Amino acid sequence: MFGACMAVWQCGALHAQDRPNIILFLVDDMGVMDTSVPFLADKDGEVRLHPLNKWYRTHNMERLAEQGIRFSTFYAQSVSSPSRTSILTGQNAARHRTTNWIDSERNNRTAHGPHEWNWEGIDSTMPVYPKLLQKAGYRTIHVGKAHFGCRGSEGEDPKNIGFDINIGGNSIGQPGSYYGKWGYGKIRGNKARAVPGLDKYHDTDTFLTDALTMEAARQIRQAAEEGIPFYLNMSHYAVHQPFEADERFTEHYENSGKDLPAVAFASLVEGMDKSLGDLMKTLEETGIAENTIILFLGDNGGDAPLGGAADHASSAPLRGKKGSEYEGGVRVPFIASWAKPDAGNRLQKKFPIAQGRVQLQQGTIMDIYPTILSMAGIKKPKGHTLDGRSLKRLMAGKQDSRHRDDFLMHFPHGEHRANYFTTYRKGDWKLIYYYNPGTTGIPSCKLYNLKEDPYETTDIANTHPRQTAMLLKMMKERLVEENALYPIDKDGRECRP
Repeated sequence: MFGACMAVWQCGALHAQDRPNIILFLVDDMGVMDTSVPFLADKDGEVRLHPLNKWYRTHNMERLAEQGIRFSTFYAQSVSSPSRTSILTGQNAARHRTTNWIDSERNNRTAHGPHEWNWEGIDSTMPVYPKLLQKAGYRTIHVGKAHFGCRGSEGEDPKNIGFDINIGGNSIGQPGSYYGKWGYGKIRGNKARAVPGLDKYHDTDTFLTDALTMEAARQIRQAAEEGIPFYLNMSHYAVHQPFEADERFTEHYENSGKDLPAVAFASLVEGMDKSLGDLMKTLEETGIAENTIILFLGDNGGDAPLGGAADHASSAPLRGKKGSEYEGGVRVPFIASWAKPDAGNRLQKKFPIAQGRVQLQQGTIMDIYPTILSMAGIKKPKGHTLDGRSLKRLMAGKQDSRHRDDFLMHFPHGEHRANYFTTYRKGDWKLIYYYNPGTTGIPSCKLYNLKEDPYETTDIANTHPRQTAMLLKMMKERLVEENALYPIDKDGRECRP
């Protein structure tokens, strides 16, 4: 009997190892323009370099893009917690109701925000994909920023939501410091936001990005030695504030004419890029690069200290930045690649990824969940609604007529860079709806044609009333479908569009 049980276990283990390793390389506050890799395509579908692409140095991202596929249009939520919840659930923020960034200590619903928004974040009842990978025999590893739930919630500890290993993650949304000599905030800096679990690097010159990378590399080597397929949630605190310079790279930017915060931000970007290269080297050294998929992703629009939330500076030529309603607030870099492409590799034949290609069809963070399940050969949980679709065809460089061409971004909160709004894109058209619950003003709309006006310079809502009305109708239908919550007016009533 015991021998039979061992045979079954061994068979299951071998089957599990017949699946690819998966790395989600997630960068905090990295927008689509915070890189030397050009993503933006013109009217003819040609990718063009812009000045910011010449400012940043991300050579390992360039390498990843050359050996894989990048998406010219990939959408996230405008702030981190909604995005991170959308990634792990495959649902839009309006549906999972974590519609604002989570404050560790308090409910930050704001004056007119919905009372029932999910500020506690992810809990153990949600069928998040790390749980599914875990059950399928994957070792699930979280390294870096979590920000899945508030202090005292189940989501505060990634181990409660499907991760076998948690290094450096809890409820905080930013590091107390990037400096090892400051204990990453424990010794000096914002002590309330000290990064946990990295005490061995305290009082050293080890930059936070590097410490997390070394810990992730150690976990990769261990999994490789044991022959266990792994999922690594490589979730950097970089490039989020505070803008503390990674002094290994500042000399590359000191003669730029830009101010110190901008130089520090660029050094954080380059340090993140070095991390990517270091992990790719680790995969090659352990002999598992051919069997490992890397998904590179930003969690919301960029926050480069180069301009305000509504102008064309931080995300130039796009308008806006993190937290805004404009494209610069929600467009993020997305690259998919095998760590070492090999046309003869049987796993790569099962899940082919085009090399050196740009995918013009739109993708979103809700697509990550079904994509990872398809990579691992896992079925979607019964009864779990997904707002995304697998990117398998798109990552192979093909078109997918069944992939949706609309995107809803719902932010029913205020006191941020943009207040109480919903954006809805359908094809080339984009509507921005402002609820204005705390003013005497009535709700208002803006309309843009992103094909003709990709940088959102001219509001055409008044000159295109029929198009505005049509998108407003579709936006309302999506909000109802996703059971959205709405801002609350001074009398306690929902402000439905």
